[in-house]
Amino acid sequence: MKLYYSPGACSLADHIAMHEADLSFDRVRVDLKTKETETGDQFDQINPKGYVPTVEMDDGQRLTENVAILSWVAQRKPALAPHGEAGSLRLLEMLAFISTEIHKQFGRIFKPSSDEEATAAREKVGQRFRLIAGMFKGDYLFGSEMSVADAYLFTMLLWAKNRAGAPKPVYKQ
Repeated sequence: MKLYYSPGACSLADHIAMHEADLSFDRVRVDLKTKETETGDQFDQINPKGYVPTVEMDDGQRLTENVAILSWVAQRKPALAPHGEAGSLRLLEMLAFISTEIHKQFGRIFKPSSDEEATAAREKVGQRFRLIAGMFKGDYLFGSEMSVADAYLFTMLLWAKNRAGAPKPVYKQ
């Protein structure tokens, strides 16, 4: 199995989740500007969407999109999903929220059409993070155990801290 990734991209969430699930996989780095893999393959031939993540199974089937890949990982390692009758639905709900309400906003921050658009997107991301902070059921989103959604949220928090012009935290000594 292969995970096509790019450093700093959202594929970090899948990398973390696959590692936590103890899945055996090779990592293939993708240059998103040239659309070339580290092995010289044209990434558009692997994933016509042209972006990471992509997981290629040993039989050649490919899976794209964080929500799908993270759901697949949770199916393989149920400990990485919330428990209970509605657990899989709650996981899907949270993955969709992170994908559409947080992840999507970063495009408006990284490549805004105006300063106003970037400011509005930063405000929206801040609102979404405050909302999600109130949803925590413990140390993690669903309680005391990590889920694949936590890996995705972690990646979005890294973007907010390191790439989106968010204020740097002040550390007390």
